[in-house]
Amino acid sequence: MRRFGNALAAFSTRWVPDAFVFAIVLTGLVVGMALFLTDRTPVELVGDWYGGFWGLLEFGMQMTLVLVTGYALASSPPARRAIVAVAGLARGPLSAVAVTALGAALLGIVHWGLGLIAGALLAVEVARSCRERGIKVHFPLLAAGGYTGLMVWHSGLSGSAPLLVNTPGHFLEDEIGLIPLSETVLQPFNLVFLVAMLIGAPLLLMSMHPKGEDSEEIGGTGESEEGPGISGGGSGRPTRTQLRALSPAQRLMHSRVLVYAVVALGLVHLVPALIVDGIVGMDINLLNFTFLIAGLALHGSLAQYSAAAAEGAKNASAVIVQFPFYAGIMGIMDSSGLLEVITQWFIDVSSPASYPFWALISACLVNLAVPSGGGQWAVQGPVVIGATESLGIDPGVGVMAVGMGDQLTNGIQPFWALPLLALTKLRAGQVLGYSAVVMLFGILVASLSITFLA
Repeated sequence: MRRFGNALAAFSTRWVPDAFVFAIVLTGLVVGMALFLTDRTPVELVGDWYGGFWGLLEFGMQMTLVLVTGYALASSPPARRAIVAVAGLARGPLSAVAVTALGAALLGIVHWGLGLIAGALLAVEVARSCRERGIKVHFPLLAAGGYTGLMVWHSGLSGSAPLLVNTPGHFLEDEIGLIPLSETVLQPFNLVFLVAMLIGAPLLLMSMHPKGEDSEEIGGTGESEEGPGISGGGSGRPTRTQLRALSPAQRLMHSRVLVYAVVALGLVHLVPALIVDGIVGMDINLLNFTFLIAGLALHGSLAQYSAAAAEGAKNASAVIVQFPFYAGIMGIMDSSGLLEVITQWFIDVSSPASYPFWALISACLVNLAVPSGGGQWAVQGPVVIGATESLGIDPGVGVMAVGMGDQLTNGIQPFWALPLLALTKLRAGQVLGYSAVVMLFGILVASLSITFLA
């Protein structure tokens, strides 16, 4: 199993380029297809591209806040103490892998940004805790376990596509209206998939743990002797003496009264919304608001939260820059008529029974070129919804086919692994070989679930 994972990692490290390159290449591919398959001229296609270029600004901001609020929450002092406490549960190398993978997966189901950042931090703290207690554990395998949340996130509560189609004003509302989470992430086929991943992923990773003498501990893979740590995004709350030395304007940034006043105002809206609509009624905006208010409450001051959010924003640059290119691709496909051509292809090769499977597999492949879940839905969503409408399939199944496929090939897509690699100081090839094995297991389970239970 370990040799198989290493072979897959070597392949992906050699052949998978930067995610921004993927966006440009995909743009060129779509332009080429439109030239040959539609009657649009090159100049008209450039106009279509620019016409769609700014169509996802609101959605891009929503996705940016998902990452920023998730990081800020994960790096709050209570969350960091919880991570350290969980790390102490490991009693041996195998239980260390299981704790990391299961913890990251559960966090990813709750919130993908939380799963990614807290999962990485959990891997680091488990490795450090094991080293201090004389337990020899393979750190790259722990890092792969910490990445597990990114292979279940789109089936969880922060999935871009399920939340977007449940948000008023989304770009496909005229075609499908609003689809509640009860028809997407809470469908039985998706819940079965999640249970299988929560059990199967830790077991697979445990089976790949090398012998003790072959294990690479934290501190033996290139990072400093102290190893990477959990960053709180700031130096902590100033003492009373330090506060008195600040100006009145500066003290406001550290005021508990001010931050808890904001939290109280937020709860006035948040509590009734969660009670009335519950998880099923949660959309992207409410999810971001929930984690914003929770993060402010746990940090306890505007200064500490701002510092943590600034750290999280460093990881959001790729989302900000690349979303316009995905919107441009969507503009070409929509305005040129290429969407209709591709939709007909799917209909021609599929039946109502087989289409969910083929949509899932196509999403697995598209994710390699469009690593952003939201960007992928923007490009692939109209095609899939058009096909489900023609074949008489529940659009919620189409939404989840894209979401499940999108998340699974994150196992060999280094785009979202970059924050984890930065925190663990590991190379992509050391981690993605192990996560690729989990990906293959997930594709098998997802294919069976969506084919026979949808």
